[in-house]
Amino acid sequence: MQTVDKKMVLSTLWIFVMFNYLYADILVMIVHPTIYQKAAANMSSAVVLTFAALMEIPILMILLSRVLPYRANRWANIIAGAESTVFAAFTLSPKMPSYYLLFSSIEIVCTLFIIWYAWTWRDA
Repeated sequence: MQTVDKKMVLSTLWIFVMFNYLYADILVMIVHPTIYQKAAANMSSAVVLTFAALMEIPILMILLSRVLPYRANRWANIIAGAESTVFAAFTLSPKMPSYYLLFSSIEIVCTLFIIWYAWTWRDA
């Protein structure tokens, strides 16, 4: 029986989440550019920096999932998964296009799976 490298699985899940974030945002910018223009016009530099920092967490988890030792890795994935789930849920709005809601739902399911996968991870 082949053992699964949990670090690789977690890193790959973060890559999957990031592609969903990216493609959802690109589609909104292409199909509904005014949504982004209105949002950007009302954001201060501090808000933009905060959102950038929040998005840096899943980007960083791609690398950290591969290099952190077991205990730190497990907790980093649980905490980052929770933060990313809340962040994705925060962006949900009935006013958003249906395709954006689809991407957000996939992101939330994936980050919840990351939390569960890390939570049930036992060091071999």
